[in-house]
Amino acid sequence: MIKCLSFITFATLLCCHAQEKTDDNTLVKRLLAEDLGARTFLFSQVVESSSGKKVLPFNKETPSHAVVLTQIKVAIEKAILTLNKADSPIKKLRRINEASRYFEDILLIELDKHPELTCAIPLNRKGKAQRSGYPDMRIEHTASKTVFYLDPKLYEKKSRSSSFRTFYFEPKTRTLKILDDAVHLLLGISHDGVDGDWSFTNWDLVDLSTFKVRLKAEFQASNKDLYRKENLIESSTEK
Repeated sequence: MIKCLSFITFATLLCCHAQEKTDDNTLVKRLLAEDLGARTFLFSQVVESSSGKKVLPFNKETPSHAVVLTQIKVAIEKAILTLNKADSPIKKLRRINEASRYFEDILLIELDKHPELTCAIPLNRKGKAQRSGYPDMRIEHTASKTVFYLDPKLYEKKSRSSSFRTFYFEPKTRTLKILDDAVHLLLGISHDGVDGDWSFTNWDLVDLSTFKVRLKAEFQASNKDLYRKENLIESSTEK
């Protein structure tokens, strides 16, 4: 409960800043006092606080969950087999991150093939299908109306125990894609790390209902912000 309140405190501070125009100095001091970078939060609480929707636990004994699990296994095995072929389009990519789209496309097709399931790109709060951001897929067991969100992630096999950040969730009010109480699943797909000739090896399916996350509070800017004329002292850039 304390951790949930901590997240709510952060959200409340940001809300107050927007509504009451809290001065920057006060807001920064409040954020620093929360020591947010050292805390962990249940992902389920973060989702509920930001979307009002519950994260449901996965249970193999529940019939609808069992159907989804079986079809995910079928889909990911086909995706790995297909994308490991010599003529796979992934072999031509420069960056492994670009391969995620190919896995998503195959998973979408294979999951939607099952007569008891529908699978599609989630709609955001504006009612538009949106591929970017968490989660990547929305699965529904049509008979029970149970919703599952699935997020595939690629990782190099040797980095499986790495502490480097690989999971991100940024709640955005207008484009949030979590619109249902749902089971949240992450599908980790490992590869061998051979640049330009990747082979995919194993997979892990993770239940995010008990998963914990950290909040990285940072002040950021783009190149457009950095290199404004009013910020420059001198520049050799051609005018």
